[in-house]
Amino acid sequence: MNTPLNKVPPLQSGDRLSRREFEHRYAADPHVKKAELIEGIVYVASPLRFEFHAEPHSNLNGWLTIYRTFTPGCRLGDAPTLRLDSDNEPQPDLVLFIEQKFGGRVVITSDGYLEGSPELVVEVAASSAAIDSGQKKRVYRRNGIQEYIIWLSYEKRIDWFQLVEGEYELMSPDETGIIRSIVFPGLWLNVNALLNDNMIAVLETVQEGIRSPEHKAFVESRQ
Repeated sequence: MNTPLNKVPPLQSGDRLSRREFEHRYAADPHVKKAELIEGIVYVASPLRFEFHAEPHSNLNGWLTIYRTFTPGCRLGDAPTLRLDSDNEPQPDLVLFIEQKFGGRVVITSDGYLEGSPELVVEVAASSAAIDSGQKKRVYRRNGIQEYIIWLSYEKRIDWFQLVEGEYELMSPDETGIIRSIVFPGLWLNVNALLNDNMIAVLETVQEGIRSPEHKAFVESRQ
């Protein structure tokens, strides 16, 4: 049987598409819940395991929600489609960005998508670890995303990168086990607590960061 001329081909991993065609096929396929275009190649997400993706994602969301709530001028998004360039349209697990009126580089387009480079991108990497640590990391670096967090759930490791002179440098915890964001003052992460599902300690740490003088100065600069 011939395929009808108006039928849109299904979106499949490995397809090489323009961003326009990717969006067209994505919108036409109700069965695809998450798909990304990375360097012109389509990646359709596998079903997500609770322990290795859904729960870590939820915990990171809770951590960032606390920070965003007490930090005017910031926006937080859960798995938004992000238009970076003509060959790349990822759907990061989480993004935190500064509003454009305060100097941020992201706009919300007329059709409701994000366009530009958020200041912070977060990925939970289980089955997608090779992509998140490889091609996607290079894409984020090239597009000037200033901080990139990867939670490698199988390895039980969190990598937090900072963009320095066009290259990503791995940020290390201080002597108390805390990583402090450079772009978002007061965004503090108790790494061991997060990896060990001690969310009380995680949230206590970020609340301590929110009470810090540097966070107060950051908020006051936006008033």
